Amino acid sequence: MDKELGLILLLVLLLCHKGNTESQTSCPYKCHCFTPVQVLCADEQMASLPRNMSKQVKEFIIMTSALMYLFPHTLETSPQLTKLIFLNNALRSINSQAFEHLAELQELEISGNPWLEHLFLGTFSRQGNLTKLLLNFNRFKAVLPGMFDSLKQLETLQMKGNIISDLPTFIFLNLNNLRVLDLSQNKLEGVKRETFSGLARLEILKMSNNLISNFESGTFHNISQLTELHLEWNKISVLADNIFFVLTKLKVLNLRGNLLTTFSDKVFGFEASNLKELNLKGNRLTELSSLSSLISLTDLILSSNQLSNLPEDIFRNVTVLENLDLSENQLTLLPKRIFTDLFSIKAIHLHKNNLSKVDAKLFEDQVLIQQLYLSDNQLETLPMGLLDPFVIQHTVRLHGNPWKCDCRMWYLHDWVLRNSQDIEMLDRMLCKSPGFLRGRPIISINKDQLVCWVSEDNVRDLSSCSLQVSRDTVTINCNVDQCSPLTVKVQFQEDDGSIKEHILKNEPDHPQCSNETSIESPIQ
Repeated sequence: MDKELGLILLLVLLLCHKGNTESQTSCPYKCHCFTPVQVLCADEQMASLPRNMSKQVKEFIIMTSALMYLFPHTLETSPQLTKLIFLNNALRSINSQAFEHLAELQELEISGNPWLEHLFLGTFSRQGNLTKLLLNFNRFKAVLPGMFDSLKQLETLQMKGNIISDLPTFIFLNLNNLRVLDLSQNKLEGVKRETFSGLARLEILKMSNNLISNFESGTFHNISQLTELHLEWNKISVLADNIFFVLTKLKVLNLRGNLLTTFSDKVFGFEASNLKELNLKGNRLTELSSLSSLISLTDLILSSNQLSNLPEDIFRNVTVLENLDLSENQLTLLPKRIFTDLFSIKAIHLHKNNLSKVDAKLFEDQVLIQQLYLSDNQLETLPMGLLDPFVIQHTVRLHGNPWKCDCRMWYLHDWVLRNSQDIEMLDRMLCKSPGFLRGRPIISINKDQLVCWVSEDNVRDLSSCSLQVSRDTVTINCNVDQCSPLTVKVQFQEDDGSIKEHILKNEPDHPQCSNETSIESPIQ
């Protein structure tokens, strides 16, 4: 069952515990009265509603009972009720006249009844004052035309967690005051353009976890005041240009868990200046063509897609962005100036990509960064100065990369030592190479262990040195210009990791060096 139902149960039990003994003594049998106007009945053996309830009671809650039927006159002795909640009961049928006497009702919930499959037409005919109606996690398969016609004051309607596959045309036509509509976790397959007619004041629409694959043109025309639209966990593969163009007040758009392969701000028409949050997590995005109109966007979630590259100017106009999640994609390289002018950014998540290197100036404008996740990429080192712009307390993740612990690690090693308290899972930030440091936490290594081995790529005159091995003796021969300095450093590493070092220096001191006379001599 939905988490919020469990939270409600916990809250109710706490309130019951606080109820005073005096008020409870006048309560109906097996019920609790923690204030004169509130009654809770929560008994698994209760099969019918109590009849000796005080006329003072305004709020009546029945939960986890064996109640199966609501008859025409069941509640006729309590016309004063303003709040009525049936939560996690065994209801199978509700008579169309069960609420006939409850004309003062403002909030009604009938949720968590696994055997309740339908409601009769006229069930809410006398509830003209109702502002909140919750019909969640039942087994409703359909909604009858005209079911909500009398609820002209309704502001919140929830029908999530049912098995509704279709909605009648104009079903919400008379709900002119509706602000929140939740149709999530049903079996809806499509949405007709007339479905939302009459919802001129709707602010939040949730249609997540259905089977929606398409919307007819004009679907959102009658809900232009919408501020939140939840379409997550559907089957949407394409969004037509201008599909959201009338939603000029939209602030939150959640498209998580659909089948989109590309996304463009053209779905909003010419502008979407009020959009604050855009969630595209868990789609199949391979490209982003434009985000230039999303000038008010603060939160952008693009994680768990298939993005391998991004245009350098993709965030150019999104200058107030605060949270950017690009994790779990296939990014191998980021353009040098992709984050330029994003001065307000607080969190950048780049973990679980294929980044092998980043530019030294990639984060130069992100002085207010609070979270930077670069973990689980293919980084061997970080360029000098990359992490220096950050001026406030921040959290960094760098583990899960194949760090190459040689002389090119000096900058990162120094930064790690200075900022170890800001690095999460520091003990998992391990060397991948060279072999003698493999598996060692970077924080445990001394800087003098970070050495680069001599190779033909970084020493031009390597051919002037030779290495000879004879049993337990290693001999190094280097022919050098007598006027050129040379230092030979030999290190012995013990089993405990300690290092013993011997240094031999060839320092030019021949009088002829000033005349640039070349004399070769061996150092052995």
